[in-house]
Amino acid sequence: MNEEIDSINHILPTVDAGRWARDAGGKARAIRIWFRSVIGKTIHYKAQHQRLLDEAATSLQLALPQDIVMNNVLPFLELPSYTFELGDHEDE
Repeated sequence: MNEEIDSINHILPTVDAGRWARDAGGKARAIRIWFRSVIGKTIHYKAQHQRLLDEAATSLQLALPQDIVMNNVLPFLELPSYTFELGDHEDE
């Protein structure tokens, strides 16, 4: 994931910035594509993390009393409830 985030530093120097006010140029397109890629992977990893948490919670619920799991374990395992949405504002 770190490589994906850092990849924009290698991409931007190689693309055109645009020539006039209405020409967004390659940099804007490259940033949009890169941003969607990073957000898409973040959503994927967050979903994967949630599946693992659900699996762990099921195992804990079988081994421990319900109130201990719900009150003392699960709150520390959950990710913040940030939501990321990918919109199709422009076609590449």
